[in-house]
Amino acid sequence: MMTYAGSNDLDAYWMPFTSNRRFKANPRMLSGAKDMHYVTTEGRQILDGTAGLWCVNAGHSRPRIVEAIRRQAGELDYAPSFNLGHPIAFQFAARVSALMPFDLKKIFFTGSGSESADTALKIALAYQRARGQGTRTRLIGRERGYHGVGFGGISVGGIVRNRMAFGTLLTGVDHLPHTHDLARNGFSKGQPEQGADFADALERLVALHDASTIAAVIVEPVAGSTGVLVPPQGYLQRLRSICDKHGILLIFDEVITGFGRLGSTFAAERFGVRPDIICMAKGLTNAAVPMGAVAVSDTIYDTLMEAADAPIELFHGFTYSGHPLGCAAGIATLDTYAEEGLFQRAADLEPYWQEAMHSLADARHVIDVRNLGLIGGIELEPRPGKPTERASEVFAAAFDQGVMIRVTGDIIALSPPLIIEKGHIDQIVETLRRVLASVD
Repeated sequence: MMTYAGSNDLDAYWMPFTSNRRFKANPRMLSGAKDMHYVTTEGRQILDGTAGLWCVNAGHSRPRIVEAIRRQAGELDYAPSFNLGHPIAFQFAARVSALMPFDLKKIFFTGSGSESADTALKIALAYQRARGQGTRTRLIGRERGYHGVGFGGISVGGIVRNRMAFGTLLTGVDHLPHTHDLARNGFSKGQPEQGADFADALERLVALHDASTIAAVIVEPVAGSTGVLVPPQGYLQRLRSICDKHGILLIFDEVITGFGRLGSTFAAERFGVRPDIICMAKGLTNAAVPMGAVAVSDTIYDTLMEAADAPIELFHGFTYSGHPLGCAAGIATLDTYAEEGLFQRAADLEPYWQEAMHSLADARHVIDVRNLGLIGGIELEPRPGKPTERASEVFAAAFDQGVMIRVTGDIIALSPPLIIEKGHIDQIVETLRRVLASVD
């Protein structure tokens, strides 16, 4: 078991998206994980209600994945992907390509979801130029959207705290309104009925900027990190139609929704909407090795190949693109998903999950409950003048009672590993009800 002697052992590490001062005054440390549980440095088991950070879809420390990484590290730990190749990268790309919906069959590997988002934006710009539409340089994101923390991702993203300290960001960016409409859609089960019309804001942006200046729109099919915002019925379909009308590419950021989270391989399948580009990461390797990918349509790939004015068709890539350990973990992860039928398992559990989430509608402080697939969002009434404080206390109390949740603002976000059992769902709900009753 890992131990640490005192506060000096914590000083060096600047933790991400964390109140460092608060954490280091009262650290909560994880030292192990297996299947549905983390283990703390004190030896307590913590039920994982969030699949780590939306990413451990097949559960923790799965033997096939662990062994694949171990074996690959002993054979080829690293190889460059610039003008050289290694077989496992091509094998993994073929496996991912075979899973992709529609015609999105060309795979570009990255090292994270943030890198995937920035890669997708750059490919969209390069494609528009390659097809003779070089004036199309504007990128459209969405309020309350999250596309990682690169400058491209935070520019099209719409979470204020992720943007406000970092200057003017990319130029030529605009945003659609978010789709959260508590007045019309509160306590919706699955997709809300009202709100397809939010997509019409894209027409207003076209009227403002002209379609000839707009390269792409990027959205999360379900906005996760901002608090589980489920798309209204017909919204994504209408967005696709408007993009088609004006020659605008549609990018789905499926870093969270990919690989079974919604009971299908990708959200694009569940909603029956074809994007031009899909970003992925997280469940791609079950988070065992950091890795991401971008899938593009054959049309985009072929256009960039045919219009290239230099031997290198796209001047973009990363030292860790197609990393051998990531590819090994990814292949083993896809095998685990298939052998255990985890995507179908998520679909089968969705009705039970939905009812469990909505059983908290009458819990103290709850003002909305949202769900789709194995994602749940429970919105709390903020304390007057002290936003986020109540949810932070709920997070700490739930952890102390053996359940790990995630909070964003005053919203509890849940996204458990797809191996979850009904008893685990009951434990999450019972713990939250108890905690909510005890927190002022």
